[in-house]
Amino acid sequence: MSTAPRPLRGIALMVSAITLFTVMAAFVKAAENVPAGQTMFFRSLLALPVVMAWLAWTGGLKGGIRTRNWGGHAVRGIVGSAAMGLGFAGLKLLPLPEVTAIRFVTPVVLVILAALILGERLRLIRISAVVVGLVGVVVITAPRFSAGLGTVEAFGVLVTLGSACMAALAQIFVKSMSETETTAAIVFWFSATAATLALLTVPFGWVWPTPAEWGFLVGAGLIGGTGQILLTSSYRHAEASTLAPFTYVSILWSILIGYVWFAEVPTLQMLAGAALIIAAGVAIVLRERQLGLQRTAERKVDAKGIQ
Repeated sequence: MSTAPRPLRGIALMVSAITLFTVMAAFVKAAENVPAGQTMFFRSLLALPVVMAWLAWTGGLKGGIRTRNWGGHAVRGIVGSAAMGLGFAGLKLLPLPEVTAIRFVTPVVLVILAALILGERLRLIRISAVVVGLVGVVVITAPRFSAGLGTVEAFGVLVTLGSACMAALAQIFVKSMSETETTAAIVFWFSATAATLALLTVPFGWVWPTPAEWGFLVGAGLIGGTGQILLTSSYRHAEASTLAPFTYVSILWSILIGYVWFAEVPTLQMLAGAALIIAAGVAIVLRERQLGLQRTAERKVDAKGIQ
């Protein structure tokens, strides 16, 4: 299932995916009267035809979504659905750039989860990066909590942070599954699971969208499905440590779209907090890359010793 490393192709796929996801987020935000669960349903359901069309185009329609790892797909689907639903809820409550900036805490949370779940050691650089990242979150979110925890803005912060935590957990599953599962299978079964789980929110009140909102929902589904394929494919051509810094291009797109489309002007405090979180994420990426190079060198030494 592995392919030869092609870092430039991986980077191009990642940047394209992040750009599409930012546009998708804008569509979700624009459909402001549609509940998050209903939005997740259309986003997930309409991604399925995109996956099937991609399979037909690449000649992988037969057996392209076959899997033996039903348990892995179920767990990844549940966790990923929670991340998506909470993220969509946050977009309804907070400015687009702010949601994007808070979601940047995902790599920081990933380090914490790796220590708790995988038993990885937290050394000085990782601990420092986690602290800096968490300080950045406090800088961004403090104004939202100034009026108390019961405000709409404070709730928006909480659900967005929850989305970041679930996204970090989902990344652990996606990376482990990408070694044995096809890109199409990962995307297809996630979308199918998310669409099914979204139906559970019907009793909480779905609405009939306006014509414009229908357009946003359909666009979010098609664009999101395409972005998911590009994102998953990028990890087959480059290491995660190589790709991670390019995910931060989303803050540039979100600021531009937020200003032009929603008249959202980012505050200096938000930008300062985002800078701290990005710095923490980059430090984690560089440290992971260094450790990866060390492990590769050690394996080569061990191999020579065996010979």
